[in-house]
Amino acid sequence: MTKVLAVTNQKGGVGKTTTGINLAASLARTDRKVLLIDLDPQGNATVGSGVGKDEHDQSIYDVLIGQADISSVVVPTEGGYDLVPANADLAGAQVELIDEIGRELRLRRALEQIDDHYDYVLIDCPPSLNLLTVNALVAADAVMIPMQCEYFALEGLSALVDTVRKVREALNPKLRIEGLLRTMFDGRNTLSNEVSEQLQKHFGDKVYNTIIPRNVRLAEAPSYGKAVLHYDKWSKGAQAYLALADEIIEREEAA
Repeated sequence: MTKVLAVTNQKGGVGKTTTGINLAASLARTDRKVLLIDLDPQGNATVGSGVGKDEHDQSIYDVLIGQADISSVVVPTEGGYDLVPANADLAGAQVELIDEIGRELRLRRALEQIDDHYDYVLIDCPPSLNLLTVNALVAADAVMIPMQCEYFALEGLSALVDTVRKVREALNPKLRIEGLLRTMFDGRNTLSNEVSEQLQKHFGDKVYNTIIPRNVRLAEAPSYGKAVLHYDKWSKGAQAYLALADEIIEREEAA
């Protein structure tokens, strides 16, 4: 059965897209069939996967406005996972769908067409709460929240948790928080360690054991259109995402 994870945080610059790309590649490395959906008009997950934003005639935009089936826009990547690309056209989808009935359900209905074709579907959400993010939350089984261990991250987290609750109550009763992922972590930083402890205190086992460290190779890989696993597989960043993939699979099997 396909597991759909929305990788989201309303705060930008927290490693959300980095997580989408590298988790997709790491899960694919375990022989799982993985689809990464770029739902951000910036198209960073597309470029970071080695696919040009304007390289293909159709994208997730065409899927959302009903001009293409999702299976027809899927692109294979060198990372071993499939990608549904995005480009700047996606920003227009919010305007075009504003008066449409069931506009929040477009992505969920699209994914029904490829039900059970993948083991995991990861959705890279935009860093804001808009119609695109709501589509992701309505389509998802669960939410993964990448976040830096800093003071303002906690304030943003409470708002996101509230958003998930509202979507669960109104549109998607099965939606839950899968886990909180500590990213860009520097163990030498006192504040990082304090925030990390607070997260564990308040969210318990919702916090992944795996921690993603600050890592130069992890930061460099997207400019080469590669997941860090295929850029420098021995780097700390690559090993961390492989560990995260293992942790997710173990949680799934234990559930």
